[in-house]
Amino acid sequence: MESTSDSEILRVSTDRGEGRKEIRIAGFGGQGIVLSTVILGKAVSMFMNKNAAVMQSYGPESRGGACAGTVVMDDEPVDYPYAMNPDLVIIMSKEAFTKYHRRVKPGGIMIVDEDLVELSGDENGDVEVYKVPSTRMAEQMGRKIIANIIMLGAFCGISDMVEYKALKEAVLSLVPPKTRNLNEKAILLGYEYGKKLAKERKSRNIIPQNPGV
Repeated sequence: MESTSDSEILRVSTDRGEGRKEIRIAGFGGQGIVLSTVILGKAVSMFMNKNAAVMQSYGPESRGGACAGTVVMDDEPVDYPYAMNPDLVIIMSKEAFTKYHRRVKPGGIMIVDEDLVELSGDENGDVEVYKVPSTRMAEQMGRKIIANIIMLGAFCGISDMVEYKALKEAVLSLVPPKTRNLNEKAILLGYEYGKKLAKERKSRNIIPQNPGV
């Protein structure tokens, strides 16, 4: 694997344009992590007319081993495809959490599978953390394998990085035709759950005004 020097990482982190966004998705093989990154990349490049670079990495086993992927999106051509300082991370396994939970941009967002990831308490206080029971929700729908689609929907409801319509179009274009109806329900379920979490956080962050001031 090609190594990256600390000075190069620092240069990329500080030279980022305002339109560049970095997203990392991590879990274990069999959760659809790679497919999730491909879906995001297609949503951005094909249905939002932006530029995107998609990369994946695998552990020693394709199923059950560590698996991660990144999507770098930008209004301009992506001149550096590696995500060095992610704005948002989606984490779907304990191992992925251990490896990546400290690698989030200050002020960024971390979304974890509530039932598969136990927060350690040492998360960066500048990072917004959202817990989504995506695997449990998928099991309740009868197909555990769609947990990644639910998580993508939640990501879209929590963050404004990717348009819901674009994400849905990308999902439906990449899943098998016979599963499109199920996947459409899954992404909507996740989206509505994510919107609810974002609304709850926003309401907690509102400071009541003092009428006497």
